[in-house]
Amino acid sequence: MPDPLPFSTVRDLKALDTGANGRPFASLLVVKKLAAKTASNGNPFFSADLGDRTGSFGCTIFGDSPVFETLKDAGEGAVVRIEGKIDFYQGRLSPRLMKATALAESELGAPGLLENLIETAPEDGVALWTEFNAFIESIQHVELRATVRSVFDEIGETFKWSPAAVVMHHAYRHGLLEHTIHMARACKALLPLYREVDPDLALAGILLHDTGKAIEYEGTLATRRSRRGILQGHVVLGYQLARKHGIKAKLDNERLERLEHIILSHQGEPEWGAAVYAATPEAVFVSMIDNLDAKMGMVQRALRQAGDGDEFSERLPGLSSSLLTKKLAP
Repeated sequence: MPDPLPFSTVRDLKALDTGANGRPFASLLVVKKLAAKTASNGNPFFSADLGDRTGSFGCTIFGDSPVFETLKDAGEGAVVRIEGKIDFYQGRLSPRLMKATALAESELGAPGLLENLIETAPEDGVALWTEFNAFIESIQHVELRATVRSVFDEIGETFKWSPAAVVMHHAYRHGLLEHTIHMARACKALLPLYREVDPDLALAGILLHDTGKAIEYEGTLATRRSRRGILQGHVVLGYQLARKHGIKAKLDNERLERLEHIILSHQGEPEWGAAVYAATPEAVFVSMIDNLDAKMGMVQRALRQAGDGDEFSERLPGLSSSLLTKKLAP
């Protein structure tokens, strides 16, 4: 019997070119997305995203493949041992999967296994949370600070671990915390340029703007939208949190209304999920910083995942383009 193939990471696989077509490989991966579809001939297939901490790739699994039933039974969030052959579709890695075995729950405790599968923020989560709480304490307005503190007394444990998205930006453990911290840092740096913006209200709006995502998303290894996330969305869920805790903290009606407006408008455009357009200085300020950090988060992640020989990333939907990842010569 031949020796088993060593496990390859997604980064290893993406470093290969079309000259590796047909080469066998083995990997240990998380089923991040599993969408059931039907071909024009009526046959079922899965459009799947599989990944580890180094990245992910998409592939198609047809109903007559032995892998189909394994993934159907395992579902999203399962950890699977994959064997397949390297293949490409339209220049992108899209392997042919030949065999899949789902790991039992008892196997997930193996040393280092989950650490190799779960992508996390590059900054330390404990340090980020400490900095986050310092931002809360820096809010000078007493009732506004109490509002923010009360929200995180309710959702803080979930917020610390949550991703900021399923796919688009900061879509990994601690991603929501990292995204919010980056926005708060940008807020502090930019406030001296825009004295029309109330500093406390802007910072409170930034700290609360995406709190609904702590309710919208669920899942340990694969992120999916919860029932409330699908039915209401994070903008409405965040608005509800701010209103509930603002009333509890006896925040004055004027500030509460403006804080709620920041959350309702931070997505920028209705087609992006905003309930309304930004219509206060603070709401415009927060919306622009949110858009900046979301896009730069996509850039930072693409650069982290790029191979040494890569010139461009895959197309990033949030940027409507591939990203030049080749480093600038000194």
